[in-house]
Amino acid sequence: MAALKETPRQKMMGILYLVLLGIAATTVTDHVLDAFRNLTVSLETSTTNVQSTVDNTFASFEATKLKNEPARAKPVYDRAILVKKYVADLDSKINQVKADLINEGKGIDEKTGDIVGRADIDISPRMMIKKGRGDELKKLIDETVVKIRSTLSPKELEGLKFALSTDLSTKVGIKTSWQEENFGEGIPLTAAITALTKIQADLKNTESDVVKKILGEVDVAVITLDRFEAVAVAPTSYILVGQQYKADVFLSASDSKTNPEITVGGQKLNIVNGKGQYVASASSEGEKKWSGVIRIKQTDGTMKEYKLPEQSYTVAKPSATVSPDKMNVFYIGLDNPVSVSAPGFSKDKIKVSISSGSITGGNGAYMVKVSTKGMVKVTVSGVQEGGKTVVLGASDFRVKPIPPPHAKFVGKGGGSLPVAAMKSQNKISAILEDFDFDAKFTVTKFNLFIIKPRSDVLKFVSNSGTFTPEMVGAMNTIVPGTKIQFDYINATGPDGVPRQLDPIIFTAQ
Repeated sequence: MAALKETPRQKMMGILYLVLLGIAATTVTDHVLDAFRNLTVSLETSTTNVQSTVDNTFASFEATKLKNEPARAKPVYDRAILVKKYVADLDSKINQVKADLINEGKGIDEKTGDIVGRADIDISPRMMIKKGRGDELKKLIDETVVKIRSTLSPKELEGLKFALSTDLSTKVGIKTSWQEENFGEGIPLTAAITALTKIQADLKNTESDVVKKILGEVDVAVITLDRFEAVAVAPTSYILVGQQYKADVFLSASDSKTNPEITVGGQKLNIVNGKGQYVASASSEGEKKWSGVIRIKQTDGTMKEYKLPEQSYTVAKPSATVSPDKMNVFYIGLDNPVSVSAPGFSKDKIKVSISSGSITGGNGAYMVKVSTKGMVKVTVSGVQEGGKTVVLGASDFRVKPIPPPHAKFVGKGGGSLPVAAMKSQNKISAILEDFDFDAKFTVTKFNLFIIKPRSDVLKFVSNSGTFTPEMVGAMNTIVPGTKIQFDYINATGPDGVPRQLDPIIFTAQ
């Protein structure tokens, strides 16, 4: 694992600080004091730039990995957030020390932009050495380094060197402490402020490098075989008397955090717990064959394909046939149409029942309503001559809830939008995409966050899918670069079950 490296600019500022410190030890001129002030400003600018990099790293991770792979990304994200907290705690304490020193130096001179008593060589030693503030600061820095190191694995720590450190600079023949070197006798007040600013720059550079290292771990290993299952696969489930039944029995392994992509005949299968279920309607008798392709993401981000061997099954003439009009699933809260037929029986002689739920209709066309997730059995009976009823067959169906819709604003689920388009809309909608049934969802609640450049975040709450007057007024003030986020979006569909939808984010153009 590579060590954390300083940029050439960071190295230059570190060397310049040591040179200025050496000069200050012998003479304190306005030129030297100005140089310290300029170095402080440069360090603050560098720290601001690094902070922007850290913020962008977190934002990118939250919008991609954390959203798309929460099970894998959340533990890694939590480690990075912990580092962020440790850094913020120390940075806050350093700012307090700065404020106290500036106050002792009679504040900031508005003309020079520097401390009024910047040349004072007594304040820093008195505050930081005699009163022990330097000892406290060194202890806090060392403790923060230990805390940050604790978020990294032994492998990640190999060869690692933090920019944040209380190690002494190399001065031949001089023995001193870290506290004396930075804040001791002969150190002007402005130089002490520069020293504290450099510590903050080192702190922020350490945060940037460690956060990038931690968040980058999500892509290190994409496939982890941690789910095992015993499987038996037979070439066919239909055999004749006198034939042998054969089946392959083996242990399968898959990654519980990564689902593969499975296609059969060009159609993607629904994946649940790493498994896809291929369903084909048996519309005619005879031997049927099919094959497919499994694609799974590799560690380098590419997709690797595995072709399924050709499979076959035999369709025999049934005593009764039950075929769903749309899919092999009944959905809760919807009217599920079903067609039923049985060879040898006219449609008016067929009776259909369901183990759970209700079924209505007749003459081969029925409507099923279900309310509980799981499995239901549809049983078909026929009325024979003389009025005797016999069971012709039964079929099992899966009962599933309606899939969640996606929130939409101006017909989009996120991205960039013209300011005019944003201002022209006053509501959001919940759309169920690629679903065979006409299932309507109604948005019942959402939060709106408006984030303008260099302004505080504005938050509004609506208890419907329509903007409140306050939201409309706020939206009319947006400018290019404004970010609009809809979050905590609740919607209700035909099944009456409230759903919380994923947030959507837009940037005004």
